[in-house]
Amino acid sequence: VFAMNGFLRVATGLDIGLSTKCVVIPKEMDMCHKIGYSEMRLPNLMGHTSMAEVILKSTTWQHLVHTDCHPHVRTFLCSLFAPICLDTFILPCRSMCVAVRDSCAPVLLCRGQPWPASLDCDRFPGDEDTCLAPLTKDYQFLHKVLPKPTCQTCPAVEEFFTHKRVLEVFCDSTFAVKVKLSKKRTAFEDQEYNIECQVEFITQGSLLPYETQSMIQQWLLINEKCIERMTPSHRPMVYLLVGNIEEGIILVKQVYRWQRKDSQLTLATQKWRYHKCL
Repeated sequence: VFAMNGFLRVATGLDIGLSTKCVVIPKEMDMCHKIGYSEMRLPNLMGHTSMAEVILKSTTWQHLVHTDCHPHVRTFLCSLFAPICLDTFILPCRSMCVAVRDSCAPVLLCRGQPWPASLDCDRFPGDEDTCLAPLTKDYQFLHKVLPKPTCQTCPAVEEFFTHKRVLEVFCDSTFAVKVKLSKKRTAFEDQEYNIECQVEFITQGSLLPYETQSMIQQWLLINEKCIERMTPSHRPMVYLLVGNIEEGIILVKQVYRWQRKDSQLTLATQKWRYHKCL
């Protein structure tokens, strides 16, 4: 296995077409599918010399990609784990690394993992003419900046409540989203989940239902310990997540268990349309 920094020197300074081979990106690396190319170089820029090692090491990053913690997280990681099959290696720029790290390191910390030394941004080139640079500054003007989910303590799941109490909570909230959760059975030890969202209401006029669904899915993926608590078995579970958006951050403050015959939650969501808050 190559040392990371030694390998980077070789990769940036020389044509190493003879010392590597082109291979198809394996199906197990779903984070690097549909990225514009289907073959990668091996050894890669992480110094992994066998496909088994690439698959093993990259699967630990799939979770981070699914959280969409930064628009470039997939591009950044795949340029290292599955570099495009050209005559020379193209590294991500330092600026791309810093942008991804600043957005995604808090998500890793939520799982108790620090940003790894192998992805130290100082190891990547600063001259943006020779590497993969982030999208232009216009990107943020063309794309709406949505509120960000954050790492937070999982609210206790409430199972006993009245519709009147739920309506009081709704009055102090920005959103309520009905969520169906179930565990996926995967070949790897890493736990994965199916998450289906249905928006019951949003009071923030600037947000659309699909944006709110996406943000709640991100919140659940980031706060995975919360999902673990809410899915004790492989049987699908349904909850109502209620919360606020404060200073660009999504905060879930109440979690209600939505039982199959739960008339109180159904009643609360029906009455909400005509409810006048005090």
